[in-house]
Amino acid sequence: MENKTDVAIIAGSVSDLALVSETVKVLDEFKLSYSINIASAHRTPEHLKQCIDGAERSGVKVFIAVAGMSAALPGVIASRTILPVIGVPVECKHLAGFDALLSIAQMPKGVPVATVAVGKAGAINAAILAAQIIAVADDDLKDKLKSHKIKLAELVVKEDIKLQKDGLDKYTSG
Repeated sequence: MENKTDVAIIAGSVSDLALVSETVKVLDEFKLSYSINIASAHRTPEHLKQCIDGAERSGVKVFIAVAGMSAALPGVIASRTILPVIGVPVECKHLAGFDALLSIAQMPKGVPVATVAVGKAGAINAAILAAQIIAVADDDLKDKLKSHKIKLAELVVKEDIKLQKDGLDKYTSG
């Protein structure tokens, strides 16, 4: 039986791998398989094409593209596949990732890319969104996602109980 890849992660450069590691932690939590490649939409278009084609041959269901600055990577991937593409904008020092966010969000009609938050929150949300997309056809994964949401809610309630017990000053100082 052939190994199938659930999610193909493509980072625009080696400097994006810290965010990729945040995505991978969540994919591991949901027991989703993934591949990771580095490919630049501008500097290595042929290598990027090979990464996309290889991922599709492996049965990938969703692409996650992590890119900063002009952030062309998610759009180029979307132009070459019919599979869902999630773009993660990388925070850069000059424009704080706003340039990447706009580049990913402002795709032309007919070439959709799902866009998540800039930085770490976006990297985590990209993995959760990929899991939600895959869960459409996977009841076990749906159950894992439901449990995940319940845990998130329980954490918020736990923090509220602590706040009510300790008061604001003690809560924020400790």
